[in-house]
Amino acid sequence: MKIITCNANRPLAADIADYLDAPLTLAEVKKFADNEVFVRIDENVRGKDVFVVQSTSFPANDNLMELLIAIDALVRASAKRITAVIPYFGYARQDRKVGGRTPISAKLVANLICTAGANRVLTMDLHAGQIQGFFDVPVDNLYAVRVMETDIRAHYEPEGLMIVSPDVGGVVRARALADLLHADLAIVDKRRPRAGEVDVMNIIGDVRGRRCILFDDIVDSAGTLCKAATALKEHGASEVSAYVTHGVLSGGAVARIENSDLKELVIADTIEPTPATKGCARIRVVGVGELIGEAIRRIANEESISKLFD
Repeated sequence: MKIITCNANRPLAADIADYLDAPLTLAEVKKFADNEVFVRIDENVRGKDVFVVQSTSFPANDNLMELLIAIDALVRASAKRITAVIPYFGYARQDRKVGGRTPISAKLVANLICTAGANRVLTMDLHAGQIQGFFDVPVDNLYAVRVMETDIRAHYEPEGLMIVSPDVGGVVRARALADLLHADLAIVDKRRPRAGEVDVMNIIGDVRGRRCILFDDIVDSAGTLCKAATALKEHGASEVSAYVTHGVLSGGAVARIENSDLKELVIADTIEPTPATKGCARIRVVGVGELIGEAIRRIANEESISKLFD
């Protein structure tokens, strides 16, 4: 087995390598003066089972190109099997046509990864499960819900706890966490008049006096989370926290969270936290390196991935 990382999230790749007790394979990933990406694998990978760790987070296009070129380099170096380990799969929110003359970018990115030469994809909490079908190779979609459950049990008393989905589309995800914690479930009914704007309309469920935990897969501008927290408070919730797998946190998201009704936001390290994120007292990061590392070990040994979530 060989583990290679590009530049998107080297700390997570190091955690994965530590769990597997396998040093990261030496590789040079850099840019030329005109920003063209160059990758060179500095160890022999002929006939090896290679895992390339690279989230396609900001800057999404640069990180995507690093992944594609690294895969191409491995194909030309005669690697036996190449698994693209993409903890955060960018472009996942563009998974359908939302209007006339618009792209399905998630499918395009899947095509690029397959064409580059990936034999398998390992990712986490895809925004929509059907994206697995966009790939022409096997896809293993891990779930951070067990990691979040463990953290919630360590930091919150079970009495009065309520899991809240920030929108109707995330009900299945939130229900899975609620079932693990034996907690009640509520839903925020929101309206999005246009991209980037959210109007919270109603709360489905009685949250009076409850300690609410919002659970979602992606936090980008944090507008939805912050407005949902305010709505829950207005409906009588005693406190509101949020657990989200992918902390995109673009623009003024960190400042928005700092000034919100959220007690805290807990995110996984699928995206490397920025200095602003690390400096925010209301944001806490939990690691998923062990989970991804165990999935890699199981893939390398041809063992079941689904057993991780039984």
